[in-house]
Amino acid sequence: MVIPGYTQGVKTAVSIPDPLFEAADRLARRRKMSRSALYAEALERLLAEHTGDDVTAQLDEVYAEQSSTIDEVVIAAQADALREEW
Repeated sequence: MVIPGYTQGVKTAVSIPDPLFEAADRLARRRKMSRSALYAEALERLLAEHTGDDVTAQLDEVYAEQSSTIDEVVIAAQADALREEW
């Protein structure tokens, strides 16, 4: 049996401050959606904003221990290549 507006998924309980719950409840009603759908959308947006964070943190870790300067030989080779006609 399919119930309109209901998607199968993991049920979980979270604790949030009353004012936040009430504001979310009002928004869900205004948007004519369930609280579950609203919370899922909010989490999707937050996760999308932070998708690249792991790569940045990893690069920061690498360059904290290793120089990021370009070797003089590489700089000279790039300069020579740019002077050549293509």
